[in-house]
Amino acid sequence: MTFIEILLLAIGLSFDTLAFSIVGGLCIKNLKPAQNIRIISTFGLIQAVFMLAGWLLGGSFVHYIEAYDHWLAFALLLFIGGKMVLDSLKPSEEKNVDLMNTSQLMLAAVATSIDALAVGISMAALQFDVRRIILALVTVFIVTAGASELGLKGGEWAARLIGKKSYLIGGLVLIAIGVKILIEHLTV
Repeated sequence: MTFIEILLLAIGLSFDTLAFSIVGGLCIKNLKPAQNIRIISTFGLIQAVFMLAGWLLGGSFVHYIEAYDHWLAFALLLFIGGKMVLDSLKPSEEKNVDLMNTSQLMLAAVATSIDALAVGISMAALQFDVRRIILALVTVFIVTAGASELGLKGGEWAARLIGKKSYLIGGLVLIAIGVKILIEHLTV
């Protein structure tokens, strides 16, 4: 696998993070630089860690995970997105996806990184050596963090444009991502 192929793979893996970060950007007001770095680093790191875990575990247990990984991603995204939709209907100002909250950030990072585990397993099957897996991990980290940064800024901009409806739209987007993951895996 060439660097270009690894880069394209990293871009493909980062789309869910991009979408989730847009939703997060819709909800966060006045994001400080340190908070921004924390969020984008978490998304990038979890994506890379899941890929590394898949590579380390190899193909030894892929058949156990394949049966339910899409259901886990769907459930996490449905939970977070559903909470946003319900919050958008409340008159109070308490709206969430709160990527400032560590548990919500971790849930989001895990939900958007499950595919990276399968990619890591396939890299083990392709007999990636240590040098190539390190290149892939660094590339995935950088691309995912970049996608998260782009999403946060895009969501912040969209929130200023559409205002209060942004939470409803964001929740529906997360549910749609979860449904997309579920459909992709059930139709394969």
